[in-house]
Amino acid sequence: MLRECPGWLEVTDAQVDTPQPREVLVRTAAAGLCHSDLHFMEGKYPPITPVVMGHESAGVVEAVGSDVTYIQAGDHVVTCLSAFCGECEFCLTGRPQLCQAPELRRLPEQKPRLSTDGTALGQFAGLASFAELLLVHERAVVKVTPEIPLDRAALIGCGVTTGLGAVFNTAKVAPGGTVAVIGCGGIGLNCVQGARLAGASRIIAVDLIDAKLEMALDFGATDIVDASTVDPVATVVDMTGGGVEYAFEAIGLATTAEQAFNMLRRGGTATVIGMIPPDQVVQLPGPAFLTEKRIQGSAMGSNRFRLDVGRYVDLYLQGRLKLDELVTARIRLEEVNEGFKALQRGEVARSVVVF
Repeated sequence: MLRECPGWLEVTDAQVDTPQPREVLVRTAAAGLCHSDLHFMEGKYPPITPVVMGHESAGVVEAVGSDVTYIQAGDHVVTCLSAFCGECEFCLTGRPQLCQAPELRRLPEQKPRLSTDGTALGQFAGLASFAELLLVHERAVVKVTPEIPLDRAALIGCGVTTGLGAVFNTAKVAPGGTVAVIGCGGIGLNCVQGARLAGASRIIAVDLIDAKLEMALDFGATDIVDASTVDPVATVVDMTGGGVEYAFEAIGLATTAEQAFNMLRRGGTATVIGMIPPDQVVQLPGPAFLTEKRIQGSAMGSNRFRLDVGRYVDLYLQGRLKLDELVTARIRLEEVNEGFKALQRGEVARSVVVF
């Protein structure tokens, strides 16, 4: 858990309550280490502590509370940080990823789902995936076939859904389109393979690290740009004769968001996926909007979780979606801080805690 912010995680014992109505208890099999966790641990988005971190996971249902009909004990599930209520304006207009779903969490006066020595523990993103047991609302999970290994299924819980969804759902990349992806970590690599699956004619991967650029080629990039040696905007504009139709920012910096916008052709769309810190401001040239260039955000790939996850699992089982190659390291829970430090250094696509 995270006791103070900024800070590193502490591995400790905690008590997990029994499932109440509409809740499920999941024995965690695997949990990915995501930059979003790291942003909170570094204090860029300070969470309320103490809190159990983690939000990208998969496991096996241990028990269910009353009124649960969607799943049963023994089912394999992937967790969802964008849990949906199914009744608000966002859900009813087809944008469940924007649902706030406060009623899916326990009220302050209720017994906490997680606690230690009588102190309530927060559940990061409503999940707390670095716990051996997850107690969540049933609408925070989606059932998957046991055919997919759970350490691969866990990646669909955030990185895969966020990257692919930004391409398919948010930007709606058209076949034959030209694409640039800034940042080739876990989410950026999924943008690259999403663009490949969407039929993009040219996919330009931009990063500072050679190893990540090499991975991007394996995931479907047609071209790479080493931003440590050249101006990425000028290079992409020159390579494409005027810019790309779709650009994706997968790092979370104002500078790279501006670069994504500036490497667009007339009428192009930049999609910002990364979590830009609150103290950073994106500045764009006003006249560019007269050319119908657009910039937009993407909340976890504009997902429809219970629809999208099954489709991504099918693509993996068909050999069309790369998940095995995303896992850079499998680690024990006791190694979680070393895993995050490797993520800080840019050495990995995804480390996965295997329970």
